[in-house]
Amino acid sequence: MEELFAQTEERMSKSVDAVKRELAKIRTGKATVSLLDGVKVEYYGSTVPLRQVANISVPEARLLVVQPWEKGIIGDIEKSIFKADLGLNPSNDGNIIRIPIPALTEERRKEFVRFVHKLAEESRVSIRNVRRDANESLKKMKAAGEISEDDFHRAHDHTVQDLTDKYTKQVDSVLDAKEKELMKV
Repeated sequence: MEELFAQTEERMSKSVDAVKRELAKIRTGKATVSLLDGVKVEYYGSTVPLRQVANISVPEARLLVVQPWEKGIIGDIEKSIFKADLGLNPSNDGNIIRIPIPALTEERRKEFVRFVHKLAEESRVSIRNVRRDANESLKKMKAAGEISEDDFHRAHDHTVQDLTDKYTKQVDSVLDAKEKELMKV
């Protein structure tokens, strides 16, 4: 049973980590390096993450600077940032790419909040699916005579549900923080 709980907790933790990664990619009107995490660049015939071909920095609150390690790919990087459909308008001077981060409109902020809520709900559903899988495993263990009726009810009603509550609260707190960040002008 302990192994089952460890696996359940690990899977629930991964759901929370996944939603944190997705939320980090959503821009809030201030520059962060993670905004460009999803950008892929064509480089010598293969597609690689932007971070593998350039240095990304945040010199000001509303400005990202991308400095390619090879000047020959600056145009490819700029095209990739446009194609990523992040609502950003990069400009290059031949050496570096400057990306001003525009302030979000109220309407755009509300769109992002709705999207963030959708991501959080998907994470909660994932956690509930893990709970269902754990409960199914417990039922099989009880049917096979591996655990007693009391152990089954204790594990089912308390341990698995406590893990579900714990990780659902983590998703909610991550959601609240991102929502406040999005709505802050």
